[in-house]
Amino acid sequence: MPPAVTVPLPQIPSGETPVAEPASPELEGFRPGKEAVRGGALDFLRFLASLLIVVYHYGAESPMRIERFGQVFSRGFLATDFFLMLSGYVLGRAYGASTLSGRLSTPRFWARRAARIWPGHLIVLAMLAGLVFLLNTVGTDAHKPSRFAWDQLVTQALLIHAWGFPSDGWNLPSWSLSALIVCYALFPIFWRAVSKVRHAWLLPAGAAVVLGVFEIIARKVFLHPLPDLQFQFGVVRALPLFVLGVCLARAVDMRWPSETMAKVLLWGGVALLVITQPLDRYALPDPWLFDAPSLLAIAAIVLGAGRLPVKNPKPWIEEGAKLSFALFITHIFVGVIYWSAVHKLIETVPIGIGWQWLMWLAGFPIAYGAAWLFHTYIDQPIQDRIQPLLRR
Repeated sequence: MPPAVTVPLPQIPSGETPVAEPASPELEGFRPGKEAVRGGALDFLRFLASLLIVVYHYGAESPMRIERFGQVFSRGFLATDFFLMLSGYVLGRAYGASTLSGRLSTPRFWARRAARIWPGHLIVLAMLAGLVFLLNTVGTDAHKPSRFAWDQLVTQALLIHAWGFPSDGWNLPSWSLSALIVCYALFPIFWRAVSKVRHAWLLPAGAAVVLGVFEIIARKVFLHPLPDLQFQFGVVRALPLFVLGVCLARAVDMRWPSETMAKVLLWGGVALLVITQPLDRYALPDPWLFDAPSLLAIAAIVLGAGRLPVKNPKPWIEEGAKLSFALFITHIFVGVIYWSAVHKLIETVPIGIGWQWLMWLAGFPIAYGAAWLFHTYIDQPIQDRIQPLLRR
């Protein structure tokens, strides 16, 4: 990741030193400028988005469907869209200059990306497979056993299950990592292409055209809007969002927009996102009437927050964001253990609805605690050994 920049980067940690603590797969290896600060708006949004994804996946285990309390609880796909877009943005800000100058070769870039994702993914998948095998051995099925088809394990381990291979079980969120592998492979090409654009406003406009083309492809070929595609076609969903993030990163590189306009974009995007969330996506004549303004809002937030300096960094926001990747890949494993035990208990002992809600709420601190343990004692120590070797 490149040398010092003029515009402070709110979301990028110091990753070129052995003590680096990467917050997500995109951030490993960055050497920030003196003004690059963590604990800002994008870190806070990453923290909220990771929480929304867990709420979305754990929502089905609640005593009653939590969508009744608000449509936002059924919008986990927006959090995923944010992560995919942010991946392109952060890679552009982190690796763009070194990729363009040749200081970081394409093979080394690919090696870093693979080394950042695969070890943690394989460890969690192995733990999940071991747990399911153990439960099957003792004659007890895991919670929702249909999700654990052994013939899909290999494609998940190889992270190719979003390339058209049927796989909607095991560690469900890993489909986005599979899709991002393709995005990472194409990133040097994308960055060289956007670096030729001389007018910054053309970048988000061009990305919007790309997104529209992929929406048409999704509907014509796969018969679904982009957010509704099956996990096995995750690459189709991820690519235009990643490209949009790369375009936003290049725009910020060009010092666009102004800081005043960035504030307007940030808070305007927040307002638009809040306004659209009460809408029932499926009651509209076309889901795109909800999807388009929501994506516009997310893009405005990423661009606005990315362009503004972090003036009051908050350590707790930084720490929360650091756990986002660990939480993302471990919460399904934790959920299998916890919800299997909870539902077995409810079937065995009469438990009131109030206690059931408390047990459901307890799942979230348990998931975060497990993510912290995984990040602190497994994932980070592995990265501390691997990444310095790759940097040599």
